[in-house]
Amino acid sequence: MRAVDIDTLVSVGRPTIAPDGAFAVFATSRPDIAANRNVGQLWRVDLPDGAPRRLTRGVADRRPRLSPDGSRVAFVRSDADGTAQIFVVDAGGGEPVQATDTDSGVGAFAWSPDGASLAYTTRIAEPGRYGTVDGLDAASESPRRVTGIRWHANGLGYLGDRPAHVFVIDAPDTGAEPFYDPAPAVRAEGEAAPQKRVVGATPRRLTEGNTSHFGVVFTADGTEILTVPDEIETHRRDMRSSVVALAVDGSGAREVLSRDAHLSVGEIAVAGDGAIAFLANDVGADGVDFVAPGVTLFLLDADGPRALTDPESTDLGEVGSHITPLADGFLVQRRARGRVELLRVGRDGSIRTVLGGDVDVAGHAASVGEAGERVVASVSTESSAGELVLVGAGPLTSFGEAVAAAGVVVPEEREVAGRDGYPVHGWVAAPAGEGPFPVILQIHGGPYAAYGIHLFDETQVLVDAGYAVVYANPRGSAGYGRAHGRSIRQAMGTVDFHDVMDFLDGVLADDARLDASRVGIMGGSYGGYLTAWIIAHEHRFAGAIVERGFLDPVSFQGTSDIGSFFGDEYVGVEPAQIAAQSPMAAVGNVVTPTLVLHSELDFRCPLEQATRYYSALKRQGTPAEMLVFPGEDHELTRSGRPRHRVERFDAVLDWWQRHLPVG
Repeated sequence: MRAVDIDTLVSVGRPTIAPDGAFAVFATSRPDIAANRNVGQLWRVDLPDGAPRRLTRGVADRRPRLSPDGSRVAFVRSDADGTAQIFVVDAGGGEPVQATDTDSGVGAFAWSPDGASLAYTTRIAEPGRYGTVDGLDAASESPRRVTGIRWHANGLGYLGDRPAHVFVIDAPDTGAEPFYDPAPAVRAEGEAAPQKRVVGATPRRLTEGNTSHFGVVFTADGTEILTVPDEIETHRRDMRSSVVALAVDGSGAREVLSRDAHLSVGEIAVAGDGAIAFLANDVGADGVDFVAPGVTLFLLDADGPRALTDPESTDLGEVGSHITPLADGFLVQRRARGRVELLRVGRDGSIRTVLGGDVDVAGHAASVGEAGERVVASVSTESSAGELVLVGAGPLTSFGEAVAAAGVVVPEEREVAGRDGYPVHGWVAAPAGEGPFPVILQIHGGPYAAYGIHLFDETQVLVDAGYAVVYANPRGSAGYGRAHGRSIRQAMGTVDFHDVMDFLDGVLADDARLDASRVGIMGGSYGGYLTAWIIAHEHRFAGAIVERGFLDPVSFQGTSDIGSFFGDEYVGVEPAQIAAQSPMAAVGNVVTPTLVLHSELDFRCPLEQATRYYSALKRQGTPAEMLVFPGEDHELTRSGRPRHRVERFDAVLDWWQRHLPVG
C-alpha cells in the first residue's frame, strides 16, 4: 500500500437497523485526495443477504439514525454554507429534506419515540462572534475574558463563548410539497423585503445559560430528554458528571444522576421498558482520577447506579464506545489484546461474547422481528478498514477489496518476556522476502490506547517502502486490564520504556529478516513523548520522528486543552518528579537525527511543544528538521486533509530514506 492508496480506505460508521430487522443503514467514509476531504454516503442493505446500495449521494453524509418505525432516516449533511445539519430521507430512498438550519452545526441528535420530532444539540455563539455580525471577522472581535481553567478544545477552538444547547424540532414530512423560494420582484418604495427562507419547523430551545450539554436521548415515554451538562470550571478541573432530564414541553428539568456519584458519563441509552443504562468511569471524589479510566456499564436503578461490568478486567473503551439496548440486556464493545469484541451484557451482570476473533468492532445495532433477533456491526480487520457484518452470518460488504488490490501485509503477532518477566504483546510487519530489512519501531499514542489487528495505513506504507515495522502495547496501554494501564501513573518513561525496548530486542533476536544494525524509531502524541524519551536514553537509532508529542509537562499545563489535569495525573506535580519524566528536561542527551512533525492548530499537544523541543535540538547541534502542517489539528494522521496526509507520508519516507535507506 502506497501513500496515495489512502483513497481506498473505506471505513464504516455505526449502523442503524429497522425495528423488524428487514434492513440496515450505514455510512461510509474515505479520504479523497482529488477532493482533498473525506467523502461518504449512506448505504442500505436488505437482510439477511441483500446487496448494499447507496441511499444518498451527498459529499459527506454521516451518522444515520432510523426513525422508530423504520420509515425514515435522519442523518448529518453539510449545507450550502458547509455547516452540519440534520437531513431526513425516506428509508427507501429519495431526495433528503433539510430539518435544521443552525449557525454552528448539529452535535448529537435523536428521534423521539413516536418519530414526530428530533432533539439535537448545537453551539450558540455569543453575539458579535463567529460570524454573527456581517462583516466582523475574527480579528475584529472583542477580547475574550477567561475566568475558568478550560477555554479551548482540540478541533474546535474557544469554548466559553459558544455553549452547546438542547433543541427540539418537528421532524419534516418527506412527502410534503417542497418550499419554493420567491422569485425576485420589484418592491414599492418602503415595502419590506421578503422574509428569509426558514428551513423546516421552528426549533424549541430547552436549555439556557453558559453550561454546555452533551448527548440527547429521549425517555421511553417521550416526555423527557436525557443529557449531560458540562460546566466550565473556575478553579480546578472536575470531570464528575450529572445527568439531567429535560421536559420536552419546556416546563423544567430534574436531576437523574448526581455528581456525588463521582462518575464521568459518556454514552446513555434507554431500553424499550424505560430502563436507563450508561457508560461511565469513576473519577473519584476529587474528579480527576482519569488514568486508565475504568469505563463501566451501569444500569440506573431506583436507588442509584448499579455496575453490570467489572472495570478492572473488562475494558469497555472510551471514544466511539456505545450501547445497544436489547430485551434482556445491552450490547457493548470490549477492548482485549488488540481486538475490540462485541459483548452481550445481561441486566444480571452476565456477559457473553457475541462477536469476537480478529475484528475491531466500531459500531452495532440490533432488532427483534419475525426473523428473530438480528445484530449488525461495523468492523475493521487486518485486511479491511471497514465492513458491515450480520452477526452469525458474515460480511454484508466487501469494501476491503480495493485496498487489498493495492497490497496489504498481514502482521505477525508476537509476545516477548520483558526484563522483569512481564509479557509484552505486539506485532511485526515485514515485506515479502528473507531480508534483512531495516527496522522501524512504532509507538502508539494515548497512552491508554492500543495497537491492534485492524488495518493500519501508517504501518502498511512503511512496509511497502521496504521497512520491517515493529510495534507493541507496553504497560500503560489499553486492553490488558486496568492495572496494566495504570502502571505508568506518575511513572512515565519507566516500565513503558523497558517494555518497548524489550519487545524490540526480543523480535530482533528471533527474526533473521530484521536487521538489528539498522533501526529507526517514531511515534505520535504519547508515542512522540516516548520516542523523545527513548532517544534521550538510547543512542542506537539511525533516526527518529517525534510527532505531535507531549514533550514538556511544565508548559503543557497552560497551553493544552487537557493541560489542567493530564500532566498532574500522569507525571505528578512536584518539580523534581516532573523533570524525572520530562523529555524536555532530558533533551540535552539527544544525539539522534530527529524530524519533528506537528500541526499548527493542535490544541491537544500544542505547537509550542514541538517548537521548543526542536529549538533545543538545534541550539545544541543535534541534526533536526521540523515540518508544520497549516490548518490541521491533533487528528492529522486520522482525519486530516488527504493531501496533507499524503505529504506527511512523503516527508516520513524521505526522512527514512536519508537516515535509514532501504537496500
